[in-house]
Amino acid sequence: MKPLYGHGGGAVFRITRDDLNFGSLYDMFSVTFREQWVVQKFLPAVKQGDKRILLVGGEPVGAINRVPQKGQIRSNLAVGGRAEAVELTARDWEICAAIGPELMARGLLFVGIDVIGDYLTEINVTSPTGAVALKAFTGIDAAEILWERIESLRAAV
Repeated sequence: MKPLYGHGGGAVFRITRDDLNFGSLYDMFSVTFREQWVVQKFLPAVKQGDKRILLVGGEPVGAINRVPQKGQIRSNLAVGGRAEAVELTARDWEICAAIGPELMARGLLFVGIDVIGDYLTEINVTSPTGAVALKAFTGIDAAEILWERIESLRAAV
């Protein structure tokens, strides 16, 4: 359970079907967050990490894996998650191929998606972090790729 426009792992709660705190969390979310909130299925694979894949122009440029601290489910770097190098899997490529054209059709040039296990869990369009860690681990400069793409689009106009 988390606020739709949340960031950095803030206000993310794992609740169970019989959790006695659900009513209180519902009340808190309804009063505290004047936005929609998300309730999604817990994916145990998050213990192995939450992959952030950066896409420029609808195409993946690279990824990092964010691994939660022991005893945590939140893998965001802002709450202590650890970044590590990771390769894109066949499933990651499949997800990117499926959503890439629609991202471009919507004018979303720079996007960060989150994948846990085989599941797309988020599409981050306002502040897709991960470029600094990607460059540190792989040498891939997503910012440079983004600016080159912007310049090529400007030249085509």
